Amino acid sequence: MSTSRTIICLLRNDLRLHDNELFHWAQRNAEHIVPLYCFDPRHYVGTYNYNLPRTGPFRLRFLLDSIRDLRHTLLNKGSNLVVRRGKPEEVVADLIKQLGSVSTVAFHEEVTSEELNVEKRVKDVCARMKVKVHTCWGSTLYHRDDLPFNHISRLPDVYTQFRKAVETQSRVRPLIPTPEQLKTLPQGLEEGAIPTAEDLEQTEPVSDPRSAFPCSGGESQALARLKHYFWDTNAVATYKETRNGLIGVDYSTKFAPWLALGCISPRYIYHQIQQYEKERTANQSTYWVIFELLWRDYFKLVGVKYGNRLFQIKGLQDKSVPWKKDMKLFDAWKEGRTGVPFVDANMRELAMTGFMSNRGRQNVASFLTKDLCLDWRMGAEWFEYLLIDHDVCSNYGNWLYSAGIGNDPRENRKFNMIKQGLDYDNNGDYVRQWVPELQGIRGSDVHTPWTLSTASLSHANVSLGETYPTPIVMAPEWSRHANKKPSGAGPSSRGKKGPSHTPKQHRDRGIDFYFSKSKNL
Repeated sequence: MSTSRTIICLLRNDLRLHDNELFHWAQRNAEHIVPLYCFDPRHYVGTYNYNLPRTGPFRLRFLLDSIRDLRHTLLNKGSNLVVRRGKPEEVVADLIKQLGSVSTVAFHEEVTSEELNVEKRVKDVCARMKVKVHTCWGSTLYHRDDLPFNHISRLPDVYTQFRKAVETQSRVRPLIPTPEQLKTLPQGLEEGAIPTAEDLEQTEPVSDPRSAFPCSGGESQALARLKHYFWDTNAVATYKETRNGLIGVDYSTKFAPWLALGCISPRYIYHQIQQYEKERTANQSTYWVIFELLWRDYFKLVGVKYGNRLFQIKGLQDKSVPWKKDMKLFDAWKEGRTGVPFVDANMRELAMTGFMSNRGRQNVASFLTKDLCLDWRMGAEWFEYLLIDHDVCSNYGNWLYSAGIGNDPRENRKFNMIKQGLDYDNNGDYVRQWVPELQGIRGSDVHTPWTLSTASLSHANVSLGETYPTPIVMAPEWSRHANKKPSGAGPSSRGKKGPSHTPKQHRDRGIDFYFSKSKNL
């Protein structure tokens, strides 16, 4: 087609123009730029161990939103997003052949095996076709080259040691400038249609008005969310107090889905926090946003250090645990039919919206691994299927923690489902929102319907084993808290009224899941 120098920017989980080294580098080195996104068929097959669907309806909708948004942004900069269906290595080979002017293929490096295999195949194609490869690192807050460890094998196996080291010895790089205009596509190159959910053999999800994440994908939505959460509402200034909430959009930042696809840069969030702290307020809440971004970095680096051990049944500790593979128990868990209302509410929220709070995730993971003793990978693969914000390293890293085989071998902790429900949904509003068959049970009694008298249940139109299941498992420690409940007659006095607030006594716990020695969670 053309003899001028063309650079293909192969996009994967970096669907943004701001703080994107690929575009910045290509703009300086090319006459034409081809921003390319491939719908890789390998993302739409079954998961590795249990053959669950890999990309669920909510994440796919969010991805399609993000692709449309990026195309719109690039068109405004004089470019376009070229979209193809096919394996990236094959699409890249076809484009090199078709264009005849490609000098370099550039992409951001990823860390886990499937993504690394794609990179290897793309490099092989380029070597064969005498085209250069240029790679960047851009998915973390701290750049890989700026870490205070000589080699990834020196990455501490405890998060706190990692956090203290980077906070004292590293710095976050400045933002990469956003190009005002981008070099054009080579003439005659077709943009390609953005597929529909149906094209990818997925159903279009139904929006649920109860969703805590009623947001769309894309860079412009991500930047608007940050503006809303920081500058318009000042919600960020109370993040640490509200982040264990369960109901509503603003109890937490909700940045994770955009971070997972790279629609927003962690560095951009960091620099906005710095600005907010200068202009408005600096407190534990503003710091805690950075603290959570560092967890994300840490899990990604654990993925680099441990490779495929992240996905293996024995985990990072190479620890044999006699996990069960009882599909009936698994089905009850994933469908929200365990008979434990706090677990069921969270699992139904996930199934119907693609989202679940951080507090909920910790609890349902503990329930699956510690109460049901099921293979942790069943839970990890179910989350991979449904979560809008699925991030490979964070998802599998968190499940390894829950299963007690992660890289921080503390005492084997188990969450008490009843205590957690009473602590974080003290009046039962969250449970009643997602488990409508229990709506007749008032107050905190909704967490333990099996302790109520036949008359109370009948009055609430609940028949255990018929309208709502009896618990599929009972843990002995539950009874300690089932008997301490505030009266079910009306609003509870525990913590603040209103379901989206964290009760006062839990505000400064930090992430008790990771740090507490206490087994009484």
